[in-house]
Amino acid sequence: MIAAALEELDARDDLAAAVLTGAGGVFCAGMDLKRLAAGELAHVPGRGFGGLVEAPPRKPLVAAVEGYAIGGGFELVLACDMVVAAEGSTFALPEVRRGIVARAGGVVRLPRRLPRAVALEMLLTGRSLTAHRAHHFGLVNEVVPGGQTLPAAKALACAVADNAPLAVAATKRLVLESESWPAEELLARQAPITDPVFASDDAAEGARAFIKKRAPVWTGR
Repeated sequence: MIAAALEELDARDDLAAAVLTGAGGVFCAGMDLKRLAAGELAHVPGRGFGGLVEAPPRKPLVAAVEGYAIGGGFELVLACDMVVAAEGSTFALPEVRRGIVARAGGVVRLPRRLPRAVALEMLLTGRSLTAHRAHHFGLVNEVVPGGQTLPAAKALACAVADNAPLAVAATKRLVLESESWPAEELLARQAPITDPVFASDDAAEGARAFIKKRAPVWTGR
């Protein structure tokens, strides 16, 4: 279901961003261990756990977290670009307590999103992280009262959607791909991604709109 929604997100020109949330006051409490014991995996070929962790969308994805984001649920959050969390929500990767490893992105993504010592504490002990502490470390963009995460996440997604789609897509791509680039090559290697944006109709429209003091009309071209 998530995989199909993400494919639609990237395929449709009228969609600029999306929000991923749970139901019933819980984002996702993780993998069903009974199903795991029976040999079942919530894995979508080509996209990984939950249809997301191995192939996030090209367009921005905001997580709206209420309640628990545990194990695989937290790994879904880590595959998103921005996070809005409710007061009282909890993040954890308790896999080591069950004799397994957070291999759906948890172990490799968490140290990139938190200070190394904090990430290792979570990964090696299974201890949880509160929403406010996650916000303190920059993992969460905004903490809101319970029940308000979806409207807050939608507002954040709409703020993204106000901007030029080619520029947004290129910016997200650069953030992700440049993590592995050598420091001395950063500026040169961005050119093939940024040059088409500067040559686009939207870039010209952005300049015209600024000069005329009006809202730009983006075409994605």
